[in-house]
Amino acid sequence: MGRGAGAAMVVVSYGSAALVEQNFAGWDAAEHGIDVIIVDCFSSDAEAARVASVCERHGWTPLLLDENLGFGGGVNRGADLAFARGADVLLVVNPDATLDAGAARALVEAAAAEDALVAPTIRKPDGSLWSEGSDMYLDDGSIAGVRHRASHAGRPRLFWLTGACFAISRALWRRVGGYADDYFLYWEDVDLSDRIREAGGALRVLDDVAAVHDEGGTHDQAHSARAKSEIYYYYNIRNRLLFARLRLDPTAQRRWRRTALRVSWGIVLQGGRRQLLTSIAPWRALARGLRDGRRGVRGPRSGS
Repeated sequence: MGRGAGAAMVVVSYGSAALVEQNFAGWDAAEHGIDVIIVDCFSSDAEAARVASVCERHGWTPLLLDENLGFGGGVNRGADLAFARGADVLLVVNPDATLDAGAARALVEAAAAEDALVAPTIRKPDGSLWSEGSDMYLDDGSIAGVRHRASHAGRPRLFWLTGACFAISRALWRRVGGYADDYFLYWEDVDLSDRIREAGGALRVLDDVAAVHDEGGTHDQAHSARAKSEIYYYYNIRNRLLFARLRLDPTAQRRWRRTALRVSWGIVLQGGRRQLLTSIAPWRALARGLRDGRRGVRGPRSGS
C-alpha cells in the first residue's frame, strides 16, 4: 500500500531480518490495509541488504539507516516516513512480537478514535501474561506489573505502556514529539507514557486484544536461558537515572541516586545469581550503568 494509507506499521530491526520475515511474513499491506515499514538500524551492509530483500519479497517499505539510532530513534524515523506517506495512525510492533490482522485493526481503530496511546494485552508464547501495563514507583524508580499493586499500596506510581506493541494517532504523536532520543534502548516508553499523560492524553490497554511477545528474540542470551544481555542491564540501569534527570524534580533525583545501587542490583538479579559467577558482563554493566546514569550520559555510549 502506498501513499494515503490510513495506518502504518513500523518494525525496527537491528540484525533481525530473519526474525522480521518469520514473524510478519503473512502481512500483506494491501490485504490488511496497513502500510508496513521496516526500519533497519544499521549493523552491517550485509544485514541492510537482507532487510531490503525481505521487504522486496513481501511488498514492504524498507528504511535503511546509515547508523544505529536505537529503538526510539528508529521508531521516530519510521514514524516520519509513515506520516509523510499519509498515515493517520502509527502501529509499532517489536520484531519479536506478533499479532493478527484483527488485533492490529482493533488497535488502529481505537487509536484513531481516542486521544490515547493504545496497547494490547501482551502474552508470552506459552500463553502466560507478559504485560498489561506496568507501574513505575516514583519513590525509587523500581518497576512492577500492575498485578502487584496490592503489595505496593501507598507508594506513588506512574502507569506506563511498553513499546513492544502499541498504536497512536499522528496528532498525539506529534503533540508529544515522539520518543526522546536520549535513551537509545529501554525507558523511552516510560518517558513517552509520562509525556503523553502530561500532554492530556490517555494510556489504554485493550483487554480483549492480544499480541504475543517472544522476549529475548533480538538479544544474545548466551550465558543461560535466564540471564539477560549486558545491553539490557546497562541501559536499564543508566536510563533509570537518566529518566530522573530529565523528568523529575531535584529532590526526587537525589532520592533516586541514593537508591541507585539497590535498584540496579535488583535489575541484574533478574538474570539470576549463576551468571555472576560465570561472566564479567553483568558486573561491567552495573558499574558502567551507574557511572553513566549519574553523569547524565545520553545517547548510545556504553561507557567503554
